[in-house]
Amino acid sequence: MPSAQPALPMQKGFDQNEPVSAARAKSFHEKGFRFCLRYVGRRKMAAHDLTAAELDRLLNAGLAVMPVQHVEDDNEPGWFPTAEKGTEYGRNAGRFARELGFPDGVNVWLDLELVHKAVPAETVIAYCNNWFREVEAAGFKPGVYVGFHPGLSNDQLRHRLKFSHYWGSLNVDAKIPGRGWQMKQEDAHALHQEDFTRTDDLGGTVHWLQPKGWTPFDHD
Repeated sequence: MPSAQPALPMQKGFDQNEPVSAARAKSFHEKGFRFCLRYVGRRKMAAHDLTAAELDRLLNAGLAVMPVQHVEDDNEPGWFPTAEKGTEYGRNAGRFARELGFPDGVNVWLDLELVHKAVPAETVIAYCNNWFREVEAAGFKPGVYVGFHPGLSNDQLRHRLKFSHYWGSLNVDAKIPGRGWQMKQEDAHALHQEDFTRTDDLGGTVHWLQPKGWTPFDHD
């Protein structure tokens, strides 16, 4: 049976906003990819979001899987988080992950980027921490994806948020102080971005849903 497991470092994966077919999942695995991140909704699941059937396809192809929730608006000038949205979206992230079949202990990711410049940092902090509480209460390990203009400094991300799992985007170079990254985007393609797992400065790793018989990619 698939189970929640800590990731090994330097494993290559991808995140993608479109469904992954069985043939494409197999092709990814043959090319050395070992995990995938797929999306869940904020208020409802869309046709292009992860389904239980797709989750099975990814696992059957030998790929570990984690869910990430869509950002509210991926266009500038940005969107407006609130504490109330953090509670609502976090509760739904946990519910959708559970309905898809993810077990306790898997990372569920908040996509934090393109926050409108008018939003105070304290509001962003309240949004994130409320989201964290809901996802943790659902039995998962909350993680945060730090994208372009997250609305917080790296010091605030490290010391004002409850998170201990950080994923850095292509647009972010400076690591989280005293923590670092557990996953980092390294390249972008037409349909997907490439990600690599890391062990952070405190020995932390991401936790994914790992299929039975999963084998790491040997870079040597």
